[in-house]
Amino acid sequence: MKAVAQDTYGSAEVLELRDVPEPVAGDGEVLVRVRAAGVDAGVWHLMTGLPYLLRLMGYGLRAPKVPVRGREVAGRVEAVGAGVTRFRPGDEVFGFCEGAFAEYATAREDRFVTRPANLSAEQAAAVPLSAVTALQALRDTGRVRAGQRVLVIGAAGGVGTFAVQLGKAFGARVTGVCSTTKTDLVRALGADEVLDYTREDYADGSRAFDLVVDTAGNAPLARLRRALNPRGTLVLVGGEGGGRWLGGTDRVLRAMLLSPFVRQRLCGLFSAERVEDLESLRELIEAGSVTPVVDRTYRLGELPEAIRYLRESGACGKVVITM
Repeated sequence: MKAVAQDTYGSAEVLELRDVPEPVAGDGEVLVRVRAAGVDAGVWHLMTGLPYLLRLMGYGLRAPKVPVRGREVAGRVEAVGAGVTRFRPGDEVFGFCEGAFAEYATAREDRFVTRPANLSAEQAAAVPLSAVTALQALRDTGRVRAGQRVLVIGAAGGVGTFAVQLGKAFGARVTGVCSTTKTDLVRALGADEVLDYTREDYADGSRAFDLVVDTAGNAPLARLRRALNPRGTLVLVGGEGGGRWLGGTDRVLRAMLLSPFVRQRLCGLFSAERVEDLESLRELIEAGSVTPVVDRTYRLGELPEAIRYLRESGACGKVVITM
């Protein structure tokens, strides 16, 4: 089968379209013919091995342990291993796996859910990591409640587009922050107010939010805290910058160390790939409360271009690979 793989860490040029053995569904596993795979910011970090902290977390010190990247998938079940009861060949599913940038991928059956009938495969592939991250940021870490004022920074991005919609689904009043060209999109997602960060300052003291979800990853903590009310909650979703060793995780660590000494809750989100959250999202999607935003699609062999676009242009929503 065809897959995009890498043997060393580096820029997008290390990715090669090559022939690799087709995986086989083991006990409790499902073999999926990949229709589409999501491209998230984590793909770049795992491809380059940056920050170095990732390598110490078990992804491979000198070279990647998993040569085929991609963790968000939508596709058709081709075969099931012994003991699988939830799916059968022909089912359309989406969920989490390793090695989604390939024609076939396998994972345990409890990593997938049935694809909503109102989503295409491309839309479904945009959901797993980004939507689950947004859900956990608002509902679990942020403890959002109806009527609260919520600020989503990076509202037009992969996680941000879901965060805006989920905030509205939970009954909050949502303000989205994005660039000039993306304000119409964020408004269309349901945001009550949209701030163009090139013209307006969300931390100028004219507003105070109960919950701030920062998906952009580089604003100083002091500035983010100025946007909070005295007992508000800040949730940091990932992070960029901060050096080659820690990357944006240093900001998360500083927030968590400071939080016990101030009245505001300062939290870093370490999202978990939970299939029960995918089930919750599927219900919201089927109800029409959440709709994935797909900016562009690329073919499998165009993965390097897709990653460059995501890094350099700042996609509106998600970038998706199609087979």
